[in-house]
Amino acid sequence: VQLQASGGGLVQPGGSLRLSCTASGLIFSKYAMGWFRQAPGKEREWIATHSWSVNIQYYTDSVKGRFTVSRDNDKNTTYLQMTTLKPEDTAVYYCAAAYFCSGTGCSVPQQYNYWGQGTLVTVSS
Repeated sequence: VQLQASGGGLVQPGGSLRLSCTASGLIFSKYAMGWFRQAPGKEREWIATHSWSVNIQYYTDSVKGRFTVSRDNDKNTTYLQMTTLKPEDTAVYYCAAAYFCSGTGCSVPQQYNYWGQGTLVTVSS
């Protein structure tokens, strides 16, 4: 199984960025897809999950209204659209897959079976 994250980069405060994560080697439609981030010197933080079964998304409070998680099962890909970016959003962003995970329990890293390698997002002027 591989999860390949991409789309990170340098963006100015207030800007937007879209991350992608393409999975292979698993039945993508049976996995909830989550996004986490880890800033320098901080613990890994859950930020969003898209349910595996229905079109439901969950977000941590700090990104609600700014970030949108989506998925395309035909392309085995999940996306994280980030808008109104702030310097405190600077981190390495990871995608992860959780088998049959649903509900708010999908915010726990231990629920995730597979992880991508991470992509760096830097928000700075």
